[in-house]
Amino acid sequence: MEEFKISNLYDLNETIAAELLQTAEYPWELLPKISAFILELGAKLPKDTYTEIKEHVWVADSATIAPTACINGPAIIDEDAEVRHCAFIRGNAIVGKGAVVGNSTELKNVILFNKVQVPHYNYVGDSILGFKAHMGAGSITSNVKSDKTLVVVKNQEERVETGLKKFGAMLGDHVEVGCNSVLNPGTVIGRESNIYPTSMVRGCVPAHSIFKKTGEIVARR
Repeated sequence: MEEFKISNLYDLNETIAAELLQTAEYPWELLPKISAFILELGAKLPKDTYTEIKEHVWVADSATIAPTACINGPAIIDEDAEVRHCAFIRGNAIVGKGAVVGNSTELKNVILFNKVQVPHYNYVGDSILGFKAHMGAGSITSNVKSDKTLVVVKNQEERVETGLKKFGAMLGDHVEVGCNSVLNPGTVIGRESNIYPTSMVRGCVPAHSIFKKTGEIVARR
C-alpha cells in the first residue's frame, strides 16, 4: 500500500488542510477528523480575508457563492472557489482555492484540494480529492456498501481494514474521472490516472494509469 499513502498521493502545498493530512499515513484515516479540524481552523482564519456567513461556515471574501447554493457547517470555502447554482454542501467540507462545486453537486465530509472540479451533478461523500482532480458530469462516490459492512481497501493481494462504515474515494492529484462513473466504497486512485466514462471502479488504481474497465488497467504514455 506504499503508493497510496498520503505522501505519494498528494501535494500538501495545495490545501488549507495540510496540517491535518500530516497527522496520518493513509488519507482515509482522516475522515472521522474532518469536522473537528474545520471547527479549529475556522476559528483562526483571518477576519480580513474570510467571513463567517453563518455559524461554522467560513467563506473567503474572494469566493463566489450562488444565492441558490446551500452550505451547512462546519465548512470552509477557500479563496477564489466557486459554489454554483443549487450546490448542496451538507457539512464537514473543505473546498480548496479555485475549486468548483457545480450545479446540483452534493458534498459531505470531504476535503477538496485546490483547483478540484466537481462541476456537474456529482455526489462526493467521505472522500478526499487531490490537487486539480476532476470528476466528469454525473460521476459519484458511493460511500456505503450495500451490505453495510465495514470498508476494506483492496490492492491486489493486499487488504487494509479501515474500520469505517462510510468511505467513498481517495483521488490523488490530477486524477480525471469520466462522466457517469461510480467509484465504489474504498476506491483509491493514484496520481495522474484517468478513469474511462461509465466505469464501475473498485479497489486501487495505480498512479499514471488508465482504467478502461474492471481487469483492464494500462499505463499512461
